[in-house]
Amino acid sequence: MIDGLGAAASGLNAQSRRMDALANDVANANTAGYAAERASFSALVNGGEAAGVAYSGRPDFSQGALQETGNPLDLAIEGDGFFQVTRPNGQIALVRAGAFSVDARGQVVTATGERLFPPITLPPGTSPSQLAIDPDGVARVNGQAIGQVQVVTVPAPGGLLREGGGLYTATAASGAPAPATGARVRAGALEASGTDLAETTVDQIATRTAFTASAGSLRAQDAMLGMLMELAEREERS
Repeated sequence: MIDGLGAAASGLNAQSRRMDALANDVANANTAGYAAERASFSALVNGGEAAGVAYSGRPDFSQGALQETGNPLDLAIEGDGFFQVTRPNGQIALVRAGAFSVDARGQVVTATGERLFPPITLPPGTSPSQLAIDPDGVARVNGQAIGQVQVVTVPAPGGLLREGGGLYTATAASGAPAPATGARVRAGALEASGTDLAETTVDQIATRTAFTASAGSLRAQDAMLGMLMELAEREERS
């Protein structure tokens, strides 16, 4: 009986976490480069017997549609890979979305201020419109190379840790970043969000149904446990 309560509670927890992930996907339906979360459910085992369900999710980095913007600081990756940026604490993070801008020091940064790594700094007096980045990532101003936009990948992207704001950090599960082979940089374009609203809506309906079923099972298990306890008390009094 106690195992039944635990199994039902695990179902509630798993479906609640899935609903949160789906809500986050919907909220980022228009976020450039956003990787939707792909769900995975596995059985919890206790003493060789099924004891519930566990949820895990990983970002899906499948190539999204590329949308032309005409902004030379908007960069998209054709193929697998990530741009590298430096966080305020000095840690290197990975980002798929390439909506960059230039800060007051002339450095190429993300919308939230993380600096592109290796850094690219425009010469004094240079307008961002003068920046040109070729498919190999070479950044030029008036034909003069001023830096390199590097694209890296990791052995297991599903092991990356999602940090928010489109940033990811490498973990032991993902492996260390290394130069990407075959990936190209497209300037003046952004990768669309990976959220498929139609698919996500269907998943939300299925998740709510599963959550309701788990809640019903928990109530039934609780009611049965209450009845058993009441019977036990009656027997003790008799």
